[in-house]
Amino acid sequence: MSIGENISVIMENLKEDEILVAVSKTKPIELINEAYLEGLRDFGENKVQELLDKVEVLPKDIRWHFIGHLQRNKVKYIVGKVFLIHSLDSIRLLKELEKQFSLNNLEAHALIEVNIGEEESKSGININELNELLEECERCSFVKVKGLMAIIPIGSEEKCRHYFRSMKGIFNDLSKRNFKNIEMKYLSMGMTNDYKIALEEGSNMIRVGTGIFGLRR
Repeated sequence: MSIGENISVIMENLKEDEILVAVSKTKPIELINEAYLEGLRDFGENKVQELLDKVEVLPKDIRWHFIGHLQRNKVKYIVGKVFLIHSLDSIRLLKELEKQFSLNNLEAHALIEVNIGEEESKSGININELNELLEECERCSFVKVKGLMAIIPIGSEEKCRHYFRSMKGIFNDLSKRNFKNIEMKYLSMGMTNDYKIALEEGSNMIRVGTGIFGLRR
């Protein structure tokens, strides 16, 4: 199917307040433009230099999402370039975001990445460290937390649902608490192979690459 047809299939599964982020990492400009012309405005990148290169040449109304592990020494380069950072996973990264965005008097909007499966191979904060990070976020002036993100372990539909439900439970619990600088607006979970399950379990932001652009060319 074409990119346009792929997007149509996915959009049929989305409610009005649910967001499709097209994962455009490694994809050439012409394919991203094709998705843009189909109406998509949210695109996700996981490498800073690739993001910067694409920001320079693609339409200015694209909302760029940084979805990869963010190294602290790269933070200064994305200030003012990204709509949402999906991968806030440590107090050290939080402090660097606060520092670099404050220098430009700009806000950093971020999602806390939760390592819900406690996998050593994945980034993200463990559940038992979440409250400490939230407390540090409340002390910030330029970092605004907008929700949570997770990449769940690969497994059966039953296991997928288990992790998605766990994330939704955390999201709901935090939604009931009164925080400074923190709101539970976005729950970013679900990718090409499991986004339908994620949506059923409460996700309102999905990240789809192969399901839009096809296999890596």
